[in-house]
Amino acid sequence: MALVAGVDSSTQSCKVEIRDADTGALVRHGRAPHPDGTEIAPAAWEAALATAAAAAGGLDDVAAVSVAAQQHGMVCLDADGEVVRDALLWNDLRSAPAARDLIAELPGGAAAWAEASGSVPVASFTVTKLRWLAEHEPGSAARVAAVCLPHDWLTWRLGGASALDALATDRGDASGTGYWSPIGNEYRPDLLELAFGRPIGVPAVLGPSASAGRTDAGALLGCGTGDNAGAALGLHAGPGDLIVSIGTSGVISAVSVTPTADASGLVTGFADATGSYLPLACTLNAARVLDVTAGLLGVDHDELSRLALSADPGAGGLVFVPYLEGERTPNLPDATGALHGAELANMTPANLARAAVEGLLCGLADGIDALRACGVAIERAFLVGGGARSAAVRRIAPSILGLAVLVPPDGEYVAIGAARQAAWALSGGAELPTWPQIVTEGTTIRHEADILPAVRERYSDARQLTLSRRRS
Repeated sequence: MALVAGVDSSTQSCKVEIRDADTGALVRHGRAPHPDGTEIAPAAWEAALATAAAAAGGLDDVAAVSVAAQQHGMVCLDADGEVVRDALLWNDLRSAPAARDLIAELPGGAAAWAEASGSVPVASFTVTKLRWLAEHEPGSAARVAAVCLPHDWLTWRLGGASALDALATDRGDASGTGYWSPIGNEYRPDLLELAFGRPIGVPAVLGPSASAGRTDAGALLGCGTGDNAGAALGLHAGPGDLIVSIGTSGVISAVSVTPTADASGLVTGFADATGSYLPLACTLNAARVLDVTAGLLGVDHDELSRLALSADPGAGGLVFVPYLEGERTPNLPDATGALHGAELANMTPANLARAAVEGLLCGLADGIDALRACGVAIERAFLVGGGARSAAVRRIAPSILGLAVLVPPDGEYVAIGAARQAAWALSGGAELPTWPQIVTEGTTIRHEADILPAVRERYSDARQLTLSRRRS
């Protein structure tokens, strides 16, 4: 039995799963935490990977390993391969002014960026962080010889390389930098130089089943990918499949055979880990909407679900627009949340719980609308993430989203996707291995179409009333 290892180096932690290369069956696993913050020394990821791998029984007996990791993070290296400064993570927002500047500086603005790179720059992207570095830390910027992403760096370290020309990545992760084009399948050095002011080295972009080398123990290294592409791979998502991940933020991504270029910036035109595309929209308000509502009502999440499911659809006319941290879809960074339609008759704990769940899901449905407006075909949805553990979210989601929803078993789907990619590399580039038992044990929930229009329409009306509200 050949074993493969999948690594998920996320913002919060590192997970390692050892699986059977043929069946995908889980053999053993390990986990280790990452430090908090938006600016992290990459060595911390390497240490966590070593700890998680040891907890999983080590990697000495695995035939192949792949790393999937948080996207966008800026890892700058000098000519000797040393890290120049701590990496700025995707959730470091200090480069927001740089994003605005870069959009203004490229002739054609947002539309030109979307056409060139598939996406309009925002503060999470690597390209905006490079501009910030050039402007605010010129001494560090002067030392930079190459830039890579968290998964690129970890793969490079696992391979024992020190030469910058050994850096490698894949289409999925490269597409989140802002200077690689999923449409042209190539780097855009003009965009990189616009951001940083001069050329610097970037990883080679490998094919989906290609190898990036070998570990010291002789295991084949897969090319790796970003976390969203890894999750799609782990879920066996294909064209027409939507992944709705409800965590701190809500991420809505769909596997597509055609690229997207959305000048509004609501949809980012990423690539996936198979050679296709992964257009994605993100909402800022997701699982924490449930947290704050449960806290307000003084109940736990199970009781919040029970209350929500005891109320009628539409919450008696109570509508919660949960822009508690502003919003990204639609792009309203200064908006605040609002409760609409409150009356003596409907201000009950059950209706408030129902309105919170419906408001969260209506926000995700806005993201689905944005994907469809870009021509993305959507037929069914996978519901994953911490928020998907809510019984109310699972039961209500199909009706609000207007889709059949598959709730797969709890699992580390980013790590599973990385392990599946490792098995693909091990096969020598043969057909992508299928591990059907990974998701077939999930529950499919059909939608009740008659509920959808009224709830969505009331939410849309209430959302319009929030457009004039801004944080002071």
